Amino acid sequence: MLQRTLTLVGRQGCHLCDDARDVVKSVLARVSTEPGERVLVEIDIDQDVDAHRLYWDQIPVLLIDGKVHNFWKIDPERLLRALT
Repeated sequence: MLQRTLTLVGRQGCHLCDDARDVVKSVLARVSTEPGERVLVEIDIDQDVDAHRLYWDQIPVLLIDGKVHNFWKIDPERLLRALT
């Protein structure tokens, strides 16, 4: 399996972001990864000027290897297909 970097862009207090994080973590638990491999990075748009400029009206945004995979609502089956 290819090593992938998933980046979740969101903000504190965003219930859609919390839901997206839960979906991503659930899917990652189903995908085999090497121990210690960093597959999920989170960016808070309130702390990152560039992320805020790019994604403020789309959060949560999930990127896979730097490319937008989905925003607002993360589809677990679509994400699973993208990672396998």
